[in-house]
Order: sequence, then C-alpha cells, then structure tokens
Amino acid sequence: MRTIALLTQKGGAGRTTLAACLAVAAAHAGETVIALDLDPQASLLRWGKRREAANAPNKVVIELLEGERLPRLRAILEGLAGVGFTIAIFDTAAADSVAAHFVTEAADLCLLPTRPTCLDVDATAATFRAVYLAKRRAAFVLNQCPPNYRSSRTSESAKGLTHLGVLAEPTLGARMDFQDAISLGLGVTEYAREGRAAGEIEALWTWARAQFGPQGQRLADHQPSRQAAA
Repeated sequence: MRTIALLTQKGGAGRTTLAACLAVAAAHAGETVIALDLDPQASLLRWGKRREAANAPNKVVIELLEGERLPRLRAILEGLAGVGFTIAIFDTAAADSVAAHFVTEAADLCLLPTRPTCLDVDATAATFRAVYLAKRRAAFVLNQCPPNYRSSRTSESAKGLTHLGVLAEPTLGARMDFQDAISLGLGVTEYAREGRAAGEIEALWTWARAQFGPQGQRLADHQPSRQAAA
C-alpha cells in the first residue's frame, strides 16, 4: 500500500480539499482508497458524511484517526493493506507537530500545499525542512493560484519553491469548482469532469502516482535540496 500525506504548518492552504479530490481521482483510477482525517476539525470526515448522501460514484472510505492511535500508525497501515486498501491519504492539521511527525515517518510521499504568497511559502518551507530531516519523499503543491491570467506572484512563488526542492505538477487554480464539489460531498472530477479544476487534479494524481515504483512499490527516498535544511 502507498501512502500520501498532505502537510503544511499554515491553515487555509487547501489540504482537505486536495486530500478529498486526490482520493476520488485515485479511486476513479482503480485504487482502493482510504482517507484518514487527523484534523480535530474533522472537515474531511464531514465531507465523507455529505458524500454518503450524494451517492457518489467512486468509493472512498473516510475515517478519523485520533492522536492516541498515532504511535501504532505503522501497524494500522499494515492492517489496512492486509484488507485490500492500495492507497491511504492523510489530511493533517495545521501546526500539529506531533501528528505531523508520525505521519511524515510513515508516508511514502508528502505533498505540501501552499498558496502563492510570501507568508505561505515561508511557512511551507519550514514544513519541508521537517520532511527533509525525516528523509521522506516530498513535493510542494502550488495551490489557489489566480486562474485567469499569468500572475507574476505565481511564477515567483514557483521559482522560489523549485529552488528549495521539488514542485509537483501542475499548479492549481483558485476555481469555484473545488469549493462547490466539496460542499456536495464530491471530488472535483465527479462534480465537473470536463472542467479545468478536474483536469488539474487528474494531472496531479498522475504526477503523484508516477512518484511510486511498479506494482505500488516505493522508489528510493528522494533527497531534497540541501538548501531546504539550512
């Protein structure tokens, strides 16, 4: 089983929306998906409740993962793999260093969403340093970018993040389809499959899947730029 964690120390970067939409995209691609909600706000779990009412076409299991269970996380993941899950996606809380530590140690790929602002990039760089020290594979996800024009702020943020480490592809626009889909308990690829937001999420899932080896095996740990640890 492969594991993807959405991590960042700053709120509002879109972790829950990305976790939900990636989970749906993975399920549509044939994966057996469980999404684990580590955030005390339980936003992902509430999305799952709305999803039940929406009769969504792709099956995603959503469970709350309480803090007291985190020391047994590896055993929990082994158990989930044993019953047939092929992908686990973690939605984490902002600034929860204890939970982030356990998840980082267990994740095959850490995705670090950030908006194209100086404050967001600085906060996400701090998360990247923690992932670097744990020797985990990681990439920034530039999220909520202006969707209708070429933004110098987006290009400058992308340049700065690439200088620190790996930038996932593609950048994601601030599109209403994301918010509308989440409000209905859907992934954006279910809500508006032909829309640009859906295309971006499918491309991001394709990029993330390519970071793993054949038959779901992990690639060798990626070593980020050493400037990230400075």
